[in-house]
Amino acid sequence: MCFVMLIGCTNDNKQTKFQTLLDNEWQRGLDENPIYASYMGDKRANQDWPDISETAVRDRQNKVRDILQQIKSIDPKFLPESQQLNYRLFLYNYERAVSAQKFDTHLLVFGQRGGIQLEHETTEGLTFQTEQDYEDWLVRLTKLPALISANIELANIAIEQGITAPKILMERVARQIKLQLKEDPKTSPFYNIFDSIPGSIDAKFKLDIQQRAQTVIMDEVIPAYEVLDKFFTTVYLPAARESYGISDLPNGREWYEQLARWHTTTDLSPDEIHEIGLSEVARIRNEMENIIEALNWQGTFDEFLQFLRTDPQFYFETPEELLQEYLATSKRIDPKITRLFKVLPRTPYGIRSIPKESAPDTTTAYYMRPSADGSRAGYYYVNLYRPEVRPKYEIEVLSVHEAVPGHHLQ
Repeated sequence: MCFVMLIGCTNDNKQTKFQTLLDNEWQRGLDENPIYASYMGDKRANQDWPDISETAVRDRQNKVRDILQQIKSIDPKFLPESQQLNYRLFLYNYERAVSAQKFDTHLLVFGQRGGIQLEHETTEGLTFQTEQDYEDWLVRLTKLPALISANIELANIAIEQGITAPKILMERVARQIKLQLKEDPKTSPFYNIFDSIPGSIDAKFKLDIQQRAQTVIMDEVIPAYEVLDKFFTTVYLPAARESYGISDLPNGREWYEQLARWHTTTDLSPDEIHEIGLSEVARIRNEMENIIEALNWQGTFDEFLQFLRTDPQFYFETPEELLQEYLATSKRIDPKITRLFKVLPRTPYGIRSIPKESAPDTTTAYYMRPSADGSRAGYYYVNLYRPEVRPKYEIEVLSVHEAVPGHHLQ
C-alpha cells in the first residue's frame, strides 16, 4: 500500500515538474520577445522591442541548454500518456535548438523578406482596437532607434567573423531601407497605421496622436534610418559576399547539413534529399507529359511551358482582379473543408495583400497565424506585385496550402 502511494506521489511530482517547465518556458518566450507576446495577445510589454544584443543572445542560449538538462532529468515513463507526445516534442525542439547554437544565425541580421528595414510591417500582426494600442505603438517607435543601433552592432560583429549575407540579396535590402527615408512623415510607411485609425476611436484623440506620430517619425524614426542607410551602404553592403550558398560561411557545410535536418525534421543528408527531389521531378514531369498528351498539344514540352508562362488567358491585368480571384477561390474552398475535417478552428482567417514595400522581394504568398487569445484572426497574405507574372492556375494550390486546410488548420 505504501509502495503504491509512493509511486503515485513520484508520478505526480514528475507530472507537476514537467507542466511547470512547459508553463515557465512559454512565459519566458513571451518575456524575452515582447513582439511575439503582442502577436499572441499579451500586451504587458506592448511598448517594448526584444533585446537582440550579443549578450542577450548568449544568455538565452545558456538558458536553453539549462532547460534541456532539466527536460532530460524527467523520466517520461512517469508521465501520463496524454503528456508523452508533448515530452518528445519538447525534448526534440530543445535538442535541435542547442545543436543549432554552434552556428551564429543571429548574426545574419539582414534579409530581403523582412527585418529592421521593414519594421513598420510589425503592425500587420498587432491589434489596434483601443486608444492605448496606438499609444503603445507610438512609444515603441520612440525606442526604434535603439533597436536599429542594436542591429548595426550585430552586423559589425558579423563582418568581423565573416558571417555576411549574399550581396545580390543585400542590394534589395539597400533599396528597402531607402523607402524609409521620407521628407514628409505622412508618407512614411510607419504613418500608415495612424492614417487608418477607425471611426470607433475618439476623433480628438485621433488628431492628437496623428500629430504626435508625425513628430516622432520625423524627429526620431527617419533620422535613425538615415544612420542605418549610411552604415549599410558604406560598411555592410561592401562587406557582403559575392557567393550565394551558406557553405561559404564559417562551418558552412556543417551549417547547411544542420539546416537540412532542421527543415525536413529528418536525419537525411543533403545528397539524400537531393536524390528524393530528382525522383519527384521525374515523377511530376511524367504526369505533366501525360496531361500535355491528353490536351493534344502539338508543340514540345518547353513550348508548352512557354505557353503557360506567357499566354494572356492565364493572367490578370490588375492587382484588384488578382485579389478578387484569391478571395473567390478561398470562398469556394471553405465549405468543402467540413467534409474532410471533424474539428475546425473557431478563429477565422482573412486575406490581405502583402505590403507594397516588401512585395517585390518576397514570396507569392504566406500565412500569419492568429493571436492566442483570439483577438486577431489568421491572415493569408497574397502578392499582388506584377500580376502579369502570377498565373491563375497557381491560386488554388497556394490557397489550400497557405490557408485551409493548410497552415490555418495547423
